[in-house]
Amino acid sequence: MRPEPGGCCCRRTVRANGCVANGEVRNGYVRSSAAAAAAAAAAAAAGQIHHVTQNGGLYKRPFNEAFEETPMLVAVLTYVGYGVLTLFGYLRDFLRYWRIEKCHHATEREEQKDFVSLYQDFENFYTRNLYMRIRDNWNRPICSVPGARVDIMERQSHDYNWSFKYTGNIIKGVINMGSYNYLGFARNTGSCQEAAAKVLEEYGAGVCSTRQEIGNLDKHEELEELVARFLGVEAAMAYGMGFATNSMNIPALVGKGCLILSDELNHASLVLGARLSGATIRIFKHNNMQSLEKLLKDAIVYGQPRTRRPWKKILILVEGIYSMEGSIVRLPEVIALKKKYKAYLYLDEAHSIGALGPTGRGVVEYFGLDPEDVDVMMGTFTKSFGASGGYIGGKKELIDYLRTHSHSAVYATSLSPPVVEQIITSMKCIMGQDGTSLGKECVQQLAENTRYFRRRLKEMGFIIYGNEDSPVVPLMLYMPAKIGAFGREMLKRNIGVVVVGFPATPIIESRARFCLSAAHTKEILDTALKEIDEVGDLLQLKYSRHRLVPLLDRPFDETTYEETED
Repeated sequence: MRPEPGGCCCRRTVRANGCVANGEVRNGYVRSSAAAAAAAAAAAAAGQIHHVTQNGGLYKRPFNEAFEETPMLVAVLTYVGYGVLTLFGYLRDFLRYWRIEKCHHATEREEQKDFVSLYQDFENFYTRNLYMRIRDNWNRPICSVPGARVDIMERQSHDYNWSFKYTGNIIKGVINMGSYNYLGFARNTGSCQEAAAKVLEEYGAGVCSTRQEIGNLDKHEELEELVARFLGVEAAMAYGMGFATNSMNIPALVGKGCLILSDELNHASLVLGARLSGATIRIFKHNNMQSLEKLLKDAIVYGQPRTRRPWKKILILVEGIYSMEGSIVRLPEVIALKKKYKAYLYLDEAHSIGALGPTGRGVVEYFGLDPEDVDVMMGTFTKSFGASGGYIGGKKELIDYLRTHSHSAVYATSLSPPVVEQIITSMKCIMGQDGTSLGKECVQQLAENTRYFRRRLKEMGFIIYGNEDSPVVPLMLYMPAKIGAFGREMLKRNIGVVVVGFPATPIIESRARFCLSAAHTKEILDTALKEIDEVGDLLQLKYSRHRLVPLLDRPFDETTYEETED
């Protein structure tokens, strides 16, 4: 069930299932900006919409997200599909037990029978009976730069995907629709490659020490100063791993007696960091400001359980772009609530930094907000910058504290010098400090590619989740058999995609996830869209009951669409 997205300038009240309550729009699709504004104004005047007048002023741009409700028949057939797979799984376990099935990879070896089992047999049921059927869709080895096209090593399995053998063939020129290469900096030519190669020759590949010992290079200092200027904050600190930036820094910021309010769809690194901190964790519905405000009110009114003492700190954890939903955080409303209830805000911009905003400075710039309103600005270098590692930005007191209390800072080896140079060069390019307009052009190209790709998929009749400006584009597959079928059929057509299913998503919301890049040309996107359209017809994936068609009474652009029923 989809949460209510709260009031905003998208000018609609949305039910929990994603359908619009007042009839002017359905499933998050805007008929037209002028018509929606007029309808919203009339509804607000009649007292039907409450959050437009309260929160509408917080937004300086349209905020349009679509989460079309799962068709009832599709939901039922998806549950039936998982039920059938489960029954056949028990049947196969029975056949393995009596040695009737020829493949015995899913059974314990004889020499291990006398040892205590590391896990219960049922815990592996999903892996051996459901995941193994479609395992060939993951961990495909590539042997090239993860750019707009990649080369994939061909492999085969003769034991039901329990093991793979390489054929020696290379699948050349596969269109890459899965890598987080948002701005196209993952390449082996150009200024970034040249700068990294020069630093590799001068500094070597590794540092072999932590920052606090003898691993603090001048390049690290330069990087942190550049990141702070890029974000518009007082100071910043870089880390060698994006995942650990979250999981190791959150425990340094909060502990016992503190309260963490976490979005239900936050990344595993945020979840792990929250659990390791020892703080009390409460979950609010995804992007639902009513749910968040209720938790904040309860936290202020009731305090800690049993003692009723005030919480030492209240920390709100959100992401800029949610990597499975393609949705963008309602940051203006989150900041308003944070200020109202005197909480702290931790913003994870792993997917949004570089990918949103007129100059690529992330979701804060996208909404035209002040970076000082975000207490902890976290992001990674692994996506838009084509490198590795992460950062934390904020006030100087915060960064000085983390330098001595963060496990990632104290115990982790420093970033590799060539990686640091890749980040510095790409960031300067985005900022325009390289003397060219390449960075600005990449940011603009990504935005154009995103809107074009999303619009075309919606026109074809697919159910697409997320915000219209998000380069993460989930295409809903639903049924378990279609997860593997879609990935295989796309690879046959020389297109590499990422497919995702349970438990990474809710059981009836399996999906393919496309990631757009500035490196994608219109020809590449048109080729991919043509094949997606063909596979969609083949597998009957066009579930949307609403089509977006251009309005005939005004010039064509990306926003002039209205909804029609089939």
